[in-house]
Amino acid sequence: MTHDIDLYFWPTPNGWKTSIALAEMNLPYNLHLVNIGAGDQFKPDFLQISPNNRMPAIVDKNGPDGDEISIFESGAILRYLARKTGQFYGQTERDRISVDQWLMWQMGGVGPMAGQAHHFLKYAPLLSPPQDLPYPKDRYRAEVARLYGVLDRQLAKSEFVAGDFMSIADMSIWPWASLWEGQQQKIEDFPHMSRWLDQMAQRPGVIAGRAVAAELRKAPTANKDEQNTLFKTKG
Repeated sequence: MTHDIDLYFWPTPNGWKTSIALAEMNLPYNLHLVNIGAGDQFKPDFLQISPNNRMPAIVDKNGPDGDEISIFESGAILRYLARKTGQFYGQTERDRISVDQWLMWQMGGVGPMAGQAHHFLKYAPLLSPPQDLPYPKDRYRAEVARLYGVLDRQLAKSEFVAGDFMSIADMSIWPWASLWEGQQQKIEDFPHMSRWLDQMAQRPGVIAGRAVAAELRKAPTANKDEQNTLFKTKG
């Protein structure tokens, strides 16, 4: 069966944001895998949808006014889907402001900083020559810890990130925060975040979204061609 929404995806934290949202919102979709290790993100057809050569991206054949629309950037996708369905954006304007704050916090903070922590802690030491660099490792490890401290204090006050309701902010933050071990964090330092991580992980939509193409997710690689595709280590 063909559905209205096409999801362009690879099993990474940014990809999980959208697969989790679609599952939580009960929106069926057609899955298109974008193998970022093989360079699918640079193919002309994909760049028409996502000009920044990043996934996830979606195409909704039943977009505004019934016309097709393509959307890139995970935060923009989450806000679009929340408005489209009327779900996971709170009930009031104050709710929506809170959701937007924490969604932007993830996009400008947790995602970039945790991503850099993953790169320097896990990937860079496998480069040729190895880039095992103490300063960036310490820098990004510490910044992730600071951000998780912010999150932990917020979750001490409310059940979910933006308040006492599940929102797209939770869907945005959870995929990165769930990988705290790879970011070399001490979960015992963040008891409220730990409670929230476990609570989110038990939701059927989160389980379903996280499971999409899970068999294709790989550990950090020393393959030189794949490293060059992912990190542009040469020319």
